[in-house]
Amino acid sequence: MASNSQDGQSCTRCVNTCTDPKLDKRGIISEPYVCPECREQLPEQPAFIKDTTREEEAMIFCTYCIHSSVPAIQSCLHCEASLCDDHLKAHNKSPEHVLTELTTSPENRKCSIHKKILEYYCYEDAVCICVYCLAEKHRFHQLEPLDEATTKKKEKLKDLLETLVSEREDMEKNCQNIIRRMMRIPEKVSDIKEKVSTSFQEIRRRLEDLENRVLREISRQETAIIISGNIRLQQLQVKKIQLSTKIRHIEELCKETDPLTVLQYGKDNFYDNSEDQKDDLKEADKTMHVVEDLNEFLIALTLHNGLNNIVNETRKEYCIPEAKEILLDLNTAANNVLVSSDLKSISWSVVGQRRKETVERFEQHQVLNTSRFSAGRHYWEVEASESEYWMMGVTYPSIDPKSPESWIGNNTKSWCLCRWHDEYSIRHDGKDVNTHSNLSCNKLGIYLDYEAGQLSFYELSDHIRHLHTFTATFTEPLNAAFWVEDNGWLRITS
Repeated sequence: MASNSQDGQSCTRCVNTCTDPKLDKRGIISEPYVCPECREQLPEQPAFIKDTTREEEAMIFCTYCIHSSVPAIQSCLHCEASLCDDHLKAHNKSPEHVLTELTTSPENRKCSIHKKILEYYCYEDAVCICVYCLAEKHRFHQLEPLDEATTKKKEKLKDLLETLVSEREDMEKNCQNIIRRMMRIPEKVSDIKEKVSTSFQEIRRRLEDLENRVLREISRQETAIIISGNIRLQQLQVKKIQLSTKIRHIEELCKETDPLTVLQYGKDNFYDNSEDQKDDLKEADKTMHVVEDLNEFLIALTLHNGLNNIVNETRKEYCIPEAKEILLDLNTAANNVLVSSDLKSISWSVVGQRRKETVERFEQHQVLNTSRFSAGRHYWEVEASESEYWMMGVTYPSIDPKSPESWIGNNTKSWCLCRWHDEYSIRHDGKDVNTHSNLSCNKLGIYLDYEAGQLSFYELSDHIRHLHTFTATFTEPLNAAFWVEDNGWLRITS
């Protein structure tokens, strides 16, 4: 390669990478040198000459050095010419000859209308103008010479630059935080997978223990019933033999012709045993009842309690809060909202309820719950109508209930999931931040982690689906909030 410059060396390395021959395992050339342009195979590595045509095209030469190409050092806007050092010394020094840094388009520095040099900046129209523009259109505008306006603009740009640099640094920090978090994800995923696998192994062990315990209880009852039944069966068989003996005697007496023989047999208390025979029959009926029935309630109770214990242990292990008891506050309920007697359900009503006016009562459609969340983790479930309009979420209690913007999700103080025109959306500050075309079920879960500043919505279908999580810094306690219109209804199920 002809050039020894650093750029030339970079070019050489790059070209060599593209054209070096391919070697086999023995070090013998398996594919020859290849031209990077036409891909022609070459018998040996070619010598590459640096093309300096583009560098020469980028240089600006003196306009007046017509016999040789002499690099220019400044341009004259008045002459629209570029000057070398020699011609610059001999150039006209009159004021209209404005010297600037080298430019290939000096005409751009002149007014497009009057072809005069741009000397002023008009702040009102944000344009550079010449003296003729000043006299014609900009006489009463705020003007400054280009140098002064440029100085001020540069000061503003410096301030903007500082702001942008600061934002870029913050962004870089956020990027690094994301990268660090992403780098930790595989390890965290592995840990969680191991934890979940261990939990399921433990659940399977507990379920197996519970299954064995229930089966043992069933077997115990079976054994007890069989033993008891066998004992009673033996007793009844003895009684049956005794009855058979008595039956034969009676049959013989019925055939007897001697009156004294028949009457003397009655003296042996034959008739007095009739009550014992009735008792034996009752015992037989009771024995049959015992054999037929298991204590199914005891079996169900054992299974139910065992499953509850497994679920509770799993919930503690994964820090799932108990479903929160949510009751509606009638003092906040709008008069066009019907509230059930158990304070769990709301629906929209055309007829007003004529409730007593309170400071916290909403004008339309809405109601809050009685308690507030100011710390900790909370979870509650809501069943919603599959038609018309409703909203559910949380709000600061400082929201103005009389304001037209008091509907949850339509201001900075509330967050909600809503159904509107057959579409579901997640809303805050009047903006839909996430939209869902449909939901597969009408049962929903709301999870609030106050300290973490997170509010999450879940669809509680067979396959539980995460709909959205709001992240915010909560500055006030929060109320659960509910909104309905037309045929919409909501019911708090836990």
